[in-house]
Amino acid sequence: MNSVDLAFTPALKLAQLIRDRSISPLELTQLYLNRIETYNPQLGSFFFVAAEMAIQDAKEKTEQLINISDPKNLPPFFGVPTAIKDLNAVAKMPISYGVAALKDNIATYDDGVTARMKGAGFIILGKTATSQLGSFPFTEPPGFPPTRNPWHLDYTSGGSSGGAASAVAGGLCAIAQGSDGGGSVRGPAACCGLVGIKPAKGRVSHAPVGDYQSGISSNGPLARTVADAAALLDIMSGYITGDPYWLPAPEISFLEATKQVSPSLKIAFCDHIPPFTKSEIIVKETVKKTAKLLQSLGHSLEMKCPSVESLIEPFTIIWQSGIGASGLPSKVLSPLNRWFKEQQISAGDYLQAVHQMQIFSRQLVAFFDDFDVLLLPVYLHQPIKVGEWSDLSPQETLDKIGNWIAPCPAFNASGLPVITLPMAQDEKGLPVGIQLVGKPADELTLIRLAAQLEKVNDLSLSISSSVNS
Repeated sequence: MNSVDLAFTPALKLAQLIRDRSISPLELTQLYLNRIETYNPQLGSFFFVAAEMAIQDAKEKTEQLINISDPKNLPPFFGVPTAIKDLNAVAKMPISYGVAALKDNIATYDDGVTARMKGAGFIILGKTATSQLGSFPFTEPPGFPPTRNPWHLDYTSGGSSGGAASAVAGGLCAIAQGSDGGGSVRGPAACCGLVGIKPAKGRVSHAPVGDYQSGISSNGPLARTVADAAALLDIMSGYITGDPYWLPAPEISFLEATKQVSPSLKIAFCDHIPPFTKSEIIVKETVKKTAKLLQSLGHSLEMKCPSVESLIEPFTIIWQSGIGASGLPSKVLSPLNRWFKEQQISAGDYLQAVHQMQIFSRQLVAFFDDFDVLLLPVYLHQPIKVGEWSDLSPQETLDKIGNWIAPCPAFNASGLPVITLPMAQDEKGLPVGIQLVGKPADELTLIRLAAQLEKVNDLSLSISSSVNS
């Protein structure tokens, strides 16, 4: 296998190659570090590359692999290189939250999700790019290079987990962690042709810092295959001491669910989400194509979708309040985040918005009394160009964002699980993704269904000449 093929090999397969001693953790880590050195200047996927720490970890794991009698007993992702989004802490690595003034801020602890990934044997290559404070669906924070889409360098990789998606899609790491507070895993996954999972609320711990913005955000995986994403979700999931709420473990592992046949399901679908009706033609066509595929697999389809109109104002208030809650002075913020902060949302406004969001969420969850799954676009149009909205006023930018990411925030508000996977490609070579939304705490159904779709959807995606040339 040549180095390019190896770089794009699924993470589970890489873990098996290591256990088989066909490749060492050190060789694999060096391969990805070489690719980062070559392509990160173009892609802007990483804010920080932990080359020395990664090499040291890889050397230790290679020595362990040589000396262990039975590699089958190694952790599931032993020696596989990964990356952590720069909203999450990794001890002894910088954590900037996409704020240039915090580039030298070194974390003194591991987030819970980081600790779980280290325990699973991953080697952390560095910190991936995020939009400033995770606020935006594009990754262009002031003071950092913009993050670009490996499929077409003129276009965004999405946000706020844009660096994670760009790194995986560009072959700079095997699999990555992201976080999703309004589409921030699903959007980048769709932009970059990946599988992304926003788990159900309570599935993945926020330890040790705790919940934030009333639980709308969750850590989740970005991967090249459903099986890889499911296996990483298995690693991320579970209670950590002190969590204010949590979900019980599923009846089987998420990885095991990818090997099961999906039963016939009742699936609602729509090519937009009311009251947002304007979706791009390729988006509509991809949803309809997916619906036909699902029908051919024996599922029952009905065109129906709940409205999110009553969520728009309260979700915007909760989203904007996070900027003020950061405690950062206005002078270090981007113009758009500074404008958000200046809205001066009161505690009363915030609590009223949370109350309204909870009322909406009950109504949305009730929709799933009649359906097992809801099929929707991820975004209503394809990725924008890097810098495309940079000259707009804050209000114009906010309106543009709302009309792009409209199908995403409702499921952060309600805590419902969602999986995203690529289903088509547009005329520019950019992937087109769909999202499958499930009942409360029911990732298993989504993962079975996504694995079924992955098998029958004849989509051979290959990175354009922008990368690997």
